[in-house]
Amino acid sequence: MALKKKKETKKSAKKSKKNTMVLETNKGNITIELLSNLAPKHCERILKLSKDKYFNEVVFHRVIEGFMAQTGDGQYGSLKNGLKVDRVGMGGSNLPDLEAEFTSEPFARGVVGMARSQDPNSANSQFFIMLEDSPHLNNQYTVWGKVIKGMEVVDKIKKGDQFDNGKVDDPDFIKTTKNV
Repeated sequence: MALKKKKETKKSAKKSKKNTMVLETNKGNITIELLSNLAPKHCERILKLSKDKYFNEVVFHRVIEGFMAQTGDGQYGSLKNGLKVDRVGMGGSNLPDLEAEFTSEPFARGVVGMARSQDPNSANSQFFIMLEDSPHLNNQYTVWGKVIKGMEVVDKIKKGDQFDNGKVDDPDFIKTTKNV
């Protein structure tokens, strides 16, 4: 009986590791648990883009104090490909947009959601980490993860101009990502 329990524990640990991603930023590491039970297609996309190094050297282009920190625009927000400050936040990957996977999971501090345009089915690569609870986003955006370690790092990300929709001058960035 004890042996069986030990095997189950190892399986559970392995499973949770496959559903974890580490953002190595210039401020420190942020560990995100992927909630594939809530948003399987979004989690699959994030893991693929991470594996493809799409998020490497991508800036946090929109950071609003008391709200959220947004990143994931590898098309226009990449330091390695030449940051395009006038376009950052408008780009995405070469993959097709995703259909919304809305749930009742609340947008609380540390929750990670997928950014999109006015079209609910337009999420592609950009995502945001909640700095504070924001119930007005509930059932409006796809929740795909939550920060399980490193919220103090998220809090250190440089904030943008409140009067310019959170646009950040000399933004912080993701160095690399790891799927663990």
